[in-house]
Amino acid sequence: MAEVHSVTTFVMAARLPWPDEASAADALGRLDPTALFEGGERRACAIRKISPLGATIRGAALGAPGAEVAVELATGQRAAGTIEWAAAGEAGVRFRQPIDMVALLNRTLVSQPGERRTMPRVELRCAVGLKWGANLAAASLRNISARGLQVEGDGLPPRDTFVALFIDGLNMPAGEVVWCKGRLAGIELMEELRWSSLMAWVREAGRAKVD
Repeated sequence: MAEVHSVTTFVMAARLPWPDEASAADALGRLDPTALFEGGERRACAIRKISPLGATIRGAALGAPGAEVAVELATGQRAAGTIEWAAAGEAGVRFRQPIDMVALLNRTLVSQPGERRTMPRVELRCAVGLKWGANLAAASLRNISARGLQVEGDGLPPRDTFVALFIDGLNMPAGEVVWCKGRLAGIELMEELRWSSLMAWVREAGRAKVD
């Protein structure tokens, strides 16, 4: 049986990870498990999106808006916060203090078996160039993982198109468009990106934004 990979998204920008639009790929994988603590009660749930400022979590009986809670992170930290909203089996938690996303990514990678270590889905906006045949298009990266990326733009190639990809500072293999929805497209890479290359690029991109 093929391994089902996590589609939890790590948002690197200092913003709340909502509202957002669930992508066509959102249902194609599992979410990272976590626990939500309210008072003395522990509730099993999963993280759909997490950023320095908060998290979108999914599960049953997550609590009502205004509740003081804590989200268990892969680093072992319990990030204290407040439920901002709850709807359709999901809740948005705003953290009291920003969390270190690079440390969280590092811990997530270290927790994986070395021979199967792979970069999770990361949301980090930058320019992407696409080339197919004699066609060129400029797009914006929405998120990227070891196996693929989502882009947004006008004039994107249709499904089943093979494309060459260009991202500044990252050596990208070719890919295939596997879904399209309006101005969005999902691209599956022909070769898996090494976690070490992706992690180095994420760190460098974060430093560039600070500078």
